[in-house]
Amino acid sequence: MTAQTPLFRDSQLPFAKRIDDLLSRLTLEERVAMLHQFGPAVERLGVAAFRTGQEALHGVAWMGPATVFPQAVGLGATWNDELVRRVGEAVSTEARAMRSRDDRVGLNVWAPTVNLLRHPLWGRNEEGYSEDPKLTSAIATAYTRGLRGDHPAYWRTAPVLKHWLAHNNETDRATASSSVRPRVLHEYDLRAFRETVEAGTVAGVMPAYNLVNGRPNHVSPYLHEHLRTWTDQDLLVCSDAGAPSNLVDHEHYFDTHEEATAASLIAGVDSFTDHGTDSSQIVERLQGALNQGLLTESDIDAAVRRQLAVRFRLGEFDPRLDPYADTKDFDTPAHRALAREAAEQAIVLLKNDGLLPLPDLPGQDTRIAVVGLLADECKLDWYSGTLIHRSTPLEGLYERFGADRVDFAEGVDRVRIKTSAGTYLSVPSADDATDEVRGAEGALDPALLAGRTDLPPLTTDTTGTELALIDWGEGVLTLRAPDGRYLSVADDGFVRASADQPGGWVVQETFRLEPHGSHDSHGTHESQESHETHRSHGSHAGGHLLKHVGTGRYVSVTADGVKVAAENPEILELEITERGEDTVARTAAAADVVLVVAGNDPHINGRETEDRTTLALPAHQQRLLEAARAANPRTALVITSSYPYTTDPTDLPAVLWTAHGGQAAGAALARVLAGDVSPAGRLPQTWYASDADLPDLLDYDVIGSRQTYLYFEGTPLFPFGHGLSYASFEYGNLVAHVGENSVHVTFTVTNTGSTPADEVAQLYSRAVTPSVSRPRRELLAHRRVHVLPGASTELTFELPLSAFEFWDVVHGIRRVEPGPYELLVGASSEDIRLRATIELDGTPTTPRPVLELGLNAADFDEQRGAEIVDRTKLSGDAVTPAHGNHGNDGNDGTQGPHENTAELVYRGCDFGPATGTGTVTVEVSGEGSLELALDGGPVIARLDVPATQGPYDYTTVVTPFSATGVHDLHIGLRGPVRLAHVGFSG
Repeated sequence: MTAQTPLFRDSQLPFAKRIDDLLSRLTLEERVAMLHQFGPAVERLGVAAFRTGQEALHGVAWMGPATVFPQAVGLGATWNDELVRRVGEAVSTEARAMRSRDDRVGLNVWAPTVNLLRHPLWGRNEEGYSEDPKLTSAIATAYTRGLRGDHPAYWRTAPVLKHWLAHNNETDRATASSSVRPRVLHEYDLRAFRETVEAGTVAGVMPAYNLVNGRPNHVSPYLHEHLRTWTDQDLLVCSDAGAPSNLVDHEHYFDTHEEATAASLIAGVDSFTDHGTDSSQIVERLQGALNQGLLTESDIDAAVRRQLAVRFRLGEFDPRLDPYADTKDFDTPAHRALAREAAEQAIVLLKNDGLLPLPDLPGQDTRIAVVGLLADECKLDWYSGTLIHRSTPLEGLYERFGADRVDFAEGVDRVRIKTSAGTYLSVPSADDATDEVRGAEGALDPALLAGRTDLPPLTTDTTGTELALIDWGEGVLTLRAPDGRYLSVADDGFVRASADQPGGWVVQETFRLEPHGSHDSHGTHESQESHETHRSHGSHAGGHLLKHVGTGRYVSVTADGVKVAAENPEILELEITERGEDTVARTAAAADVVLVVAGNDPHINGRETEDRTTLALPAHQQRLLEAARAANPRTALVITSSYPYTTDPTDLPAVLWTAHGGQAAGAALARVLAGDVSPAGRLPQTWYASDADLPDLLDYDVIGSRQTYLYFEGTPLFPFGHGLSYASFEYGNLVAHVGENSVHVTFTVTNTGSTPADEVAQLYSRAVTPSVSRPRRELLAHRRVHVLPGASTELTFELPLSAFEFWDVVHGIRRVEPGPYELLVGASSEDIRLRATIELDGTPTTPRPVLELGLNAADFDEQRGAEIVDRTKLSGDAVTPAHGNHGNDGNDGTQGPHENTAELVYRGCDFGPATGTGTVTVEVSGEGSLELALDGGPVIARLDVPATQGPYDYTTVVTPFSATGVHDLHIGLRGPVRLAHVGFSG
């Protein structure tokens, strides 16, 4: 180093000293500018521009061609940590290689998503790994370890976990609040993040759009109270896109953007993703907050320091020492093989009565029919890269069994669309048009990609064009031209056959068929019903309108072509020339075995911004399944989907599920069907039998509403961890030993079948005599192992005693409760093969010392009709009647005596010995009353709450209260009160 070389360029110094030096050289304006997602270069110091955020959920996304691995939920279904680590390594390697030729590709990757798959109707189910926090953290740790690399100082990429915190709904996602009580927070939602952060493989997190307990995640005190206590590393917190503005524009949590931006920065947000590449508004807000005294330079420096820490770890300032600087591996044979291996391992065999594997013996000429809307599809999702290679189920079966043995029927409805003038919609010839794949060139913001306008719009003529119609459920249709292009609407409003697939942030390829005269006053339900009625009984008497979902406008016919418009919708008649179930039935009847490939398009009905409304298989696909099954009893169902469905498997000899498997999905499926690979994927979430088993989408209390396999007491369609094999396995020799700090567990798994196969051994626990509601069983560990026929393998697990802890709301700590615990070993959460009971020491449970500590309102044991809200905008919780709860008893829906009521129960409250007349003191805001009772008896104290100025203006109310001994305390909230704390004196 020369005397003129700045210290931040000295690679011999620790990163912290170098960051200090660089910070000291940056002006305040330069530091502020770095806090936007697109930070500008500081040319006078030779510091390059930097952007946070590169999507890489299951491959490098949005930046053009890249290896596409199975969806995240599919990676979760592998239950294979080491495989997922290798996938992460391949993804980050390709990110480095792509960046070497395109500096738009970032190395701060926004992946993985560790939101727990609590509710299967969540639109982004495909992005998470599991409903279980232990499995989620294990898979996430493996993926981030691969993304990070194994160099002690430099990182291949810098992964950011999404989305902090308790985020499982797209409905009102920018304004909805998740009510998360302390036990759910610590035992469920935080756990998936914590264990991955503690592993040291994470560069940061991204807060979610939603609020938790009434407070937006972007100003969450949990970032400091929890996240940053789990590691000594400087973690970078990147806002979600547009979320900083939401604090004012949608959530109305702050009056000004300066206040909101300052509060986010102080809470822990270090990089603001807002207004795309335009940083000017965020910079102006930050400068305004500084001028108003809402921020200090030290606040700015703390955020910049955390960002620079990531940049130094990525080797930006040490290009000659960066071990990943010259990475060129991209679309290698090893990556292609890994994509197929991952797709194979993600396949879950749900049922098999001997139909599978498909026979493939010499001299046998088994004919296979592959039918269904996804039989010749390789679907991508919003966070996919562009396919370099593509394998559909049909193509995979052709390759594996030979095209001469495989027949295909897609099952679309073939239709012509007749206008009121008696002509038909027609797709003009475009023989000289080039083939274009959406997003192939890459885009920093693919939401801005426009539709094609170089193709001619639809016209009308006397014969028209036969279109392929698919009803994806809920009345949402796509229409495809004979050349394979989907009808789409570009910015100019014209309808063209121009899209290679439905896609985009706002999908422009979906339509609804509505009865003429209904569009002014009726919505989706009638639209869907009318389409089903049309198929069964012919055209609606008044004709139909074709509504374009993306614009909300209706198809009209003009002199310039067919377009969508706000006025003069065309009255249309749908003429079905061929029904999909008829072609499927003919094809199935002629085959020896039928494979019905059903599922979803990841851009339609269940995706980011849109939750599903039902678990049911869409009616169009249900008709195809029934037609195939009626024509041929040897029919297997292959579900290819981003989420669980409910369907009756009783009359089906085999059922499989796979997430959308990426570029090698078809080849992987064919190898599993043929028996080249024994299936060993396991369900990462419960498949419920019906919608009636589901709680409300916005009910985040997994304990109180008995959600997920941890608490669900019904009978699932298929349980968590379920998956079958072509082999059979025997478990034995379970031994458990309790040590000073851990529990040592061993058992053996033996392959008693004739097929080499993987088995996923699962170890659960259950507290036998808990003092509070604990999980029915809880995953402690798992391992996927390959076992040869006749061979055995011994598995060993070292479980820390902390694995048996729960969150003690009385003392605000995690603790092990002393007593017996059952260890459960098996092939799924319900297929338990071995059991053993151990005794653990721990801190005994004692009654709540309410005279000493009082009660924080949110520390209830049970509640009805309540939600947790923010005590102040900075920190703390309060409890209030849930919005829209008007005093019904939860059973018959009848109106109770009070509006806005809730009930809270606090078990085991110790009021001490009799010492005379005592008092109860409450900290409360709002207006209404509180009623106190013991053990469910009559009201013994009532506190009237006078109206306070606002929700954060708390008052203290005191009234006489006498109780002795230990009792369950019941508190009724009457009216829009916000209860923060209850204190007692004896």
